Amino acid sequence: MKKMSLLVAGAACLLATSCGTVGAGSASSNTGTDVLNGVIGVLNNANTIGDVISSVIGSNKLTKSQLYGTWKYNGPGCAFTSNSALAKAGGEVVASQIKSKLKEDYSKVGFTAKNTQITFNKDNTFTAYVDGKKFSGNYTYDESTNALKLTGLLLSLNGYATRNSQGVAILFESKKLLTLIQTMSAMSGNTTLSSIGEISKNYNGVRLGFDMAK
Repeated sequence: MKKMSLLVAGAACLLATSCGTVGAGSASSNTGTDVLNGVIGVLNNANTIGDVISSVIGSNKLTKSQLYGTWKYNGPGCAFTSNSALAKAGGEVVASQIKSKLKEDYSKVGFTAKNTQITFNKDNTFTAYVDGKKFSGNYTYDESTNALKLTGLLLSLNGYATRNSQGVAILFESKKLLTLIQTMSAMSGNTTLSSIGEISKNYNGVRLGFDMAK
């Protein structure tokens, strides 16, 4: 119930901000309606609330030993680099809306638990599959910052690993995520790429990727 109250309060602030900054007339009304629809969608989905209630990287600490093992795709991942970045974006309601948008696009690509997963080994090697395409190499993980670096023959990626209600999230700056999808899936003309780009333009400090579960 406390989580619900926080979401409602955040939504009310977001609605007030939207109505005050967009301008008079139908534009303001439409913005308010969009926000309210987003709020209703969040409040009607308990799983979504659990997924985004900790939408800041590092809010739930993840040790290196907790990272070991095989993690399978469980949905889109989204988190912000700081509390201030999350607040400026409009709070956890907006984080939920971003994940909902990514879910639609990821389903078009065809990400599933069977074709998208990653295994972290104790010897600092990893093996990943993105849409069935293999990517392997070495990794480093900094527990203090949640910084994750994946280094392989095809490409190297700097991102984050953070804990969430379902398991872990593997997240990247949007351009890095675009590079990963382009390299592994060769989908340069896919609508997902433009959607990821639009999200990055509208929200500073957002990191996107994959929620993973064992």
